[in-house]
Amino acid sequence: MENKKVQLHYHFMLLPGMLLLAVFHYYPMLGAVIAFKKFLPAKGIWGSPWVGLDNIKYMFQISDSKVIFFNTVFISLMKIAAHLIVPLAFALLLNELKMRTVKRWIQTIVYLPHFMSWVILSVILTQMLSLRGIVNQVLGLFGYEPILFLGSNTWFPYVLVGSDVWRDFGFSAIVYLAALTAINPSLYEAAEIDGANRWHKLIHVTLPGISATIILLATLSLEKVLSAGFDQILNLYNPLVYASGDVIDTYVYRVGLLHSQYGIASAVGLMKSVISFFLIVLSYQLASRFANYRIF
Repeated sequence: MENKKVQLHYHFMLLPGMLLLAVFHYYPMLGAVIAFKKFLPAKGIWGSPWVGLDNIKYMFQISDSKVIFFNTVFISLMKIAAHLIVPLAFALLLNELKMRTVKRWIQTIVYLPHFMSWVILSVILTQMLSLRGIVNQVLGLFGYEPILFLGSNTWFPYVLVGSDVWRDFGFSAIVYLAALTAINPSLYEAAEIDGANRWHKLIHVTLPGISATIILLATLSLEKVLSAGFDQILNLYNPLVYASGDVIDTYVYRVGLLHSQYGIASAVGLMKSVISFFLIVLSYQLASRFANYRIF
């Protein structure tokens, strides 16, 4: 009985968090009904007339829909691939350093951008990538013409991927560094006795030792396929690069809040949420199967 009373107290401690979750996360989900209505602010959500699936049908009829979904998936897949490869490579290189002081300094330097908001980083990137910025000045030394990185549909998606990786790769490498510490040092000693060099130890000891972590992060990243990075793109893009930089989140923001087409914006956002839900379920199923990762 005493154990049950103690557990009951713990459950009561969860109530404030559960209430906040219900009020600020689950209750607002009722607003998704706007996707099936012709929303009129004067009449409110429940007083606005129903239009059924008209908003969803119109969403597939507009010419921008294909471009928006392509941009979202294209940018997201590039970010997912880069966030798997670059932090892994950085962690492996950093793990080879024997001087702890140098290793700590490098870790501190590469972690710093992660703690800066995209509002600040967008100003820095805008100055660096402008026609007279430091990047074009360096290119000019090699005889290249200035490039309008933030105004070119060719360059803009790669600027998004590169800047996103630059901001987060140091912080993302923490998971790999933690996994590397779990490898038994005796395996490296045995490999040295067998005559293995650093490359051989990397291929036959290090990578197999963290393969479960790599598989886990790769499968869990599937849930981000439709999330290309709203904060980053909103602060960096402009009408010149809508054709290559406009994604689902920015389109919903622009159409819904700026143009007051609430029904269409809600329909796009609802469809994204439904697809993302199935992607999350799929990612956890794959993580459970290939990396033995389970929450419950």
